[in-house]
Amino acid sequence: MKFEHLPTPCYVVDQKQLRRNLEILESVTSHTGCRILLAQKAFSMYAVYPMIGEYLNGTTASGLYEAKLGAEEMGKENHIFSPAYREDEFDEIASLCGHIVFNSFSQLERFGARAREKDCSIGLRINPEFSTQEGHEIYDPCAPGSRLGITPANFRPELLDGVEGLHFHTLCEQDSDALLDTVKAVEEKFGPWLSQMKWLNFGGGHHITRPGYDIAALESCIKRIQETYQVQVYLEPGEAVALNAGYLVTTVLETLQNEIQIAILDTSAACHMPDVLEMPYRPPLLHSGEPGKKPCTFRLAGPTCLAGDVIGDYSFDAPLKPGDRLVFADMAIYSMVKNNTFNGMALPAIALQEENGDCRIIHEFGYEDFKNRLS
Repeated sequence: MKFEHLPTPCYVVDQKQLRRNLEILESVTSHTGCRILLAQKAFSMYAVYPMIGEYLNGTTASGLYEAKLGAEEMGKENHIFSPAYREDEFDEIASLCGHIVFNSFSQLERFGARAREKDCSIGLRINPEFSTQEGHEIYDPCAPGSRLGITPANFRPELLDGVEGLHFHTLCEQDSDALLDTVKAVEEKFGPWLSQMKWLNFGGGHHITRPGYDIAALESCIKRIQETYQVQVYLEPGEAVALNAGYLVTTVLETLQNEIQIAILDTSAACHMPDVLEMPYRPPLLHSGEPGKKPCTFRLAGPTCLAGDVIGDYSFDAPLKPGDRLVFADMAIYSMVKNNTFNGMALPAIALQEENGDCRIIHEFGYEDFKNRLS
């Protein structure tokens, strides 16, 4: 199937770009000896897990279902972190995951012995209380009052017996300079215990595959930490794996005017690209410009009843009309994993653009997928 013949709305993952990203990540592991895991919370298209598994060391999960998906579809290293584990799920999680990270010493005391019975490597998430972001507190694990990670004031060295690793995650779409600053804070606040560990997990948020990312600084940091403390360093990027490797293809349903030109699409910000509203951000759109840069500016919006279901304002060479197809870029990450069926909206199909340019539909969704979420 050709790209232009795909149904809409449709997520399309570009296999060629995905491989480019994976090759960059694999080069980091080969240069440093670190291990890199796919953070499934950002990208869980398991149809390409066999390909990802050729380059990465495994997966990391945020809960039981992601842990099962990683075990079933990739079958390599399987790590998990959750702010709190459920009693009725923990034994299954421990049977699926080789590494389990606890968010508090109370969780360690409650579940640690059961994890050790399954030969799991136990870790603790730490909070260095060092924020590296501005303007996106919702994504800042080190914001005041954060529930994520153990702060220095709450750290209990007397309970470290059996703990093999520490984990921190402070970044969001950032370069290595933010990581270097974070690592410095970790060493200042938790340095006395790093040499007691077997591994240290740098978490995610590393935009390693973004053009201009300082990979040399990342690799130097990894090598220094591994040599200084004799630990195995892990990274668990999500976005970097599928960055710029996906599209969302949509069709214009209607146009109207209310002080500005408006186009209603068959895709929804609220349902199909929720980070547009949550982050918020303006997603890139092929063959468009900033408002006013090209002759015709339109506000692109979804068909739901939510007044704020607006993707953004874009300009075009000619007026949009019903039937026109538009292609949003960088839609592989935090799209499929966060979409929903509010208003009874159909979920977009999922397709793979193979390296020869041909496309094939991996999955299509219908009414039953909507109905089965309800009762």
